[in-house]
Amino acid sequence: MKYICLLLTTLLATSAFASEFEETLKLSEKGDAVAQYNLGVIYATGEGVPENDALAVKWYRKAAHQGDASAQNNLAFMYANGVGVPENFIRAYIWWSMAKTQGNKNAAKGIDALKPELTSTQITTAQALAAKCYESNYKDCD
Repeated sequence: MKYICLLLTTLLATSAFASEFEETLKLSEKGDAVAQYNLGVIYATGEGVPENDALAVKWYRKAAHQGDASAQNNLAFMYANGVGVPENFIRAYIWWSMAKTQGNKNAAKGIDALKPELTSTQITTAQALAAKCYESNYKDCD
């Protein structure tokens, strides 16, 4: 009996996740930034789906372009560590700068950790590209 209850609980949880995932996917495809960020987290962590860093980056990027600071922070992390995208410290700097302007404290820490990896010329380039990104309302960032 104990195993039947465990099996039923597992099946119900799986079914609930599938339903929640489908709803999140639908909202993401319609352009909902919060849903896009959440979908990025689901793919990055492999919560209920196979982990897929490239899909995590895709959804983080969509939310980041809409101004979601958490997505911007996570996208920067992906660039800084070469997870789901080729490692690119300048892109990481840009996205962390965007998140930082919105008060994301993790983004400020990310920039501080990244600076020793960049030359002064790279920092100047990254700052100029970050300004361009900000001025374009996050549309001209890649």
